[in-house]
Amino acid sequence: MKRRILLMLSIAFLAWPVLAQESDSTKTAKIKKGWSFGALPVVSYDSDLGFQYGALGSIYHYGDGTRFPEYDHMFYVEGSLFTKGSGIFRFAYESDRLIKGVRINFDMSYIPDDAYDFIGFNGYEAVYNQPWIDQDNVNYRSRMFYKQKRNMFRTRVDFQGKLAIKNLNWTGGVEFYNMEISSVNVDKFNKGKDGEDLLPSTEDMPGLYERYQEWGLIDENTKGGGMVMGLKAGLVYDSRDNRAHPTKGIWTEAGLFFAPSFINDVDEGYLKFYLTHRQYFNIVKDRLTFAYRIGYQSSLVNKGPWYTDQLLITSALRGAFSEGLGGARSLRGIKRNRVVGDGVAYGNIELRWKVVYFDWFNQNFYIGLNGFLDGGQVVKLIPTEDQIEFINGEEDPSYVKEDYFDVGAESLHTSYGLGLKIAMNHNFIFGVDYGRVVSDKDGGSGIYIGLNYLF
Repeated sequence: MKRRILLMLSIAFLAWPVLAQESDSTKTAKIKKGWSFGALPVVSYDSDLGFQYGALGSIYHYGDGTRFPEYDHMFYVEGSLFTKGSGIFRFAYESDRLIKGVRINFDMSYIPDDAYDFIGFNGYEAVYNQPWIDQDNVNYRSRMFYKQKRNMFRTRVDFQGKLAIKNLNWTGGVEFYNMEISSVNVDKFNKGKDGEDLLPSTEDMPGLYERYQEWGLIDENTKGGGMVMGLKAGLVYDSRDNRAHPTKGIWTEAGLFFAPSFINDVDEGYLKFYLTHRQYFNIVKDRLTFAYRIGYQSSLVNKGPWYTDQLLITSALRGAFSEGLGGARSLRGIKRNRVVGDGVAYGNIELRWKVVYFDWFNQNFYIGLNGFLDGGQVVKLIPTEDQIEFINGEEDPSYVKEDYFDVGAESLHTSYGLGLKIAMNHNFIFGVDYGRVVSDKDGGSGIYIGLNYLF
């Protein structure tokens, strides 16, 4: 907790000399033309991933400035690593000028993760035992008990074009994922450690990922991940006044994601439906905004492989991750991947206050604060009851059914918290969010430092 407080105070301290030079009245933004470049060292923190270090850069082209803060082209590059064993190597491009009448979003990313969260299926039906990963607890098993190794390569291209009805657009796209999944490399985490700090091997102390394989909840053919390519089509209604930080309007998208079997590592193709509705209310012009988001996705025909259940389908990416539920991009404060099922529903409520506007180095800035409430739940369960009924502890005396499964327990997962935003030219938005869980079955709390508003 002390580290979190110090981090927040450090950010406030760095910002104060700038704020002291400016009035807190809203300033008229200077129009940007042509190219604008911003590069930053990546020094951030995520409770699920650890401290992040690296570099990122964004290049915007605003044309003649008549559409500012809208831009003609945007390029984004990031290379960074996290202290808990993951990384982000990403290139993204966005434009509505490359193809006339069509907005294109392109993403190519490699995201390795040596300690990717795996807490089981169906939310509260999978029991989360915090003492098992607490090295100071008498019931400690392994800090990596709820982890697996996952390296993900992703590339996707998304298109959006106008229809005859005002603000209504068509969307389409192609997504490709290659997931390589295995047990945590304990030897890597044990380097430089000794005594009680050494992690037990997964042979001596199997984690949940290994146990799910043993119990048949993850089958032999898919335990190591695989490739998935999907085609996407849908509709978007978008009446927002600004895409980076809307203050009024509606942004609703719905569509289908189809992964045919002949181009995938699956026995049967599958079809998913997704729906996300966001709405923004301008309570005080340019100052105070109320915003909410509700989302739903579920399989319609067959079910995708287990390693895709945590992927949240969107018409276009707004960050490096679109996964959950739980963590920085969905339910802040709740453990990453805590709420995983065949169908999920979720919601977020935010009150956003732009505290002060100012100019610095010929760039437009503002500082904002936001309070939030997040919630989500599995609404279509992954079938597990048949396998659970056949599990017994005859071969493993440490197995107690109630330690792993609580069939029928799934209900709403909720968290709440506060955030700080620093925006440059209304498009490059740096933020810190701190969330706390309502139920300790979801973990404890989380702090997340990254880019953009949640939605």
